[in-house]
Amino acid sequence: MTIGYDPDMPPTGAKPQFPPLLDGVETREGVDPFDKALADAQSGRGETGNLYWSSDDDVLRAALVFEPEQPLIDALPILFAVANGLNDCIGALAPPEVGLLHVWPTGIKINGAHCGAFRVQASSWQPDTVPEWIIIGLSLALSSNVTDPGERPDLTALAEEGCGHLSRVRLLESWSRHTLVWINRWADDGFRPIFEAWLARADGRGDAITLEDSTGTFLGLDEQGGLLLKTDSGPRTIPLAEALQQGRGWPLEATP
Repeated sequence: MTIGYDPDMPPTGAKPQFPPLLDGVETREGVDPFDKALADAQSGRGETGNLYWSSDDDVLRAALVFEPEQPLIDALPILFAVANGLNDCIGALAPPEVGLLHVWPTGIKINGAHCGAFRVQASSWQPDTVPEWIIIGLSLALSSNVTDPGERPDLTALAEEGCGHLSRVRLLESWSRHTLVWINRWADDGFRPIFEAWLARADGRGDAITLEDSTGTFLGLDEQGGLLLKTDSGPRTIPLAEALQQGRGWPLEATP
């Protein structure tokens, strides 16, 4: 059997089946799931556990709605649980030579090249306020429309990395299941194991990195998921909420 072959490839037009705690919402053609989730949340129609998804392009697009009970500063690190879910999804479905790396705060690399990103929006960006909702969106390139891949070696797509057999349905189903596992682990054990798993796949950890106006050695994450840097002028922390509110890592420049 060919490595990575899916003998149960879903038929054309099949819909993903999500775990009981998640409610799938398919968006109509041309509507980004993140935009739909945001509109529903702002109008009061969105609910925690809604998973919006789209099937009309070469990029896997989805969005999850959360209704946290903690202040924003303590709730935003749920992003890392969602990212760990994607890592486990790719690990379970892709050939063994395919590796995923996380780029703080929202980037996704496959085999060293940008392949996607997360996007985050909250009802309030006040750190000590409990937001009504947080939406985490995912965009992951399934195939590339770049005619000459050599022109942008920093960009890739799953199909370019030996994952052309992976269907949107299988990816969505697997990501949703693995994400729930990490969310449950957060509820039981707190964020430390979430951070440790994310850091094990962190791009540039221990190396000198540059993030806009900040250059230093990437040491790790603080208790709220902020980036810890060792700079020439001393230690510096870039808060997660600040980076997400400024849209670092978004829009998705990594879509081939």
